[in-house]
Amino acid sequence: MFIAQAFAQTAPAATPAGGPESSLLSMLPLLLMFVVLYFVMIRPQMKKQKEHKAMVDALAKGDEVVTAGGLLGRVSKLGEAFLHVELADGVEVQIQRSAVVQVLPKGTLK
Repeated sequence: MFIAQAFAQTAPAATPAGGPESSLLSMLPLLLMFVVLYFVMIRPQMKKQKEHKAMVDALAKGDEVVTAGGLLGRVSKLGEAFLHVELADGVEVQIQRSAVVQVLPKGTLK
């Protein structure tokens, strides 16, 4: 008897179109997630890329640098896309400009 009463109840009928407000509200969480993703991940990454490009463009002969491979050296020659880094006396390697990770303060290398 109790179960028969539970089946007798029906859910209220939904509106056929749902209205424009309903579709806007359903997209709100998606838009909110995109905004949060932009400010948490995309924007800081773009800022970091911009700073790295400015550092690479400002390289000059004699700068002490760290490469992506972990090598420390002094810039001896500059080219358009490549630069020569002197690792020790008489040891010079050619690397891409983008492989420079950090410019060290003058006098770091002895």
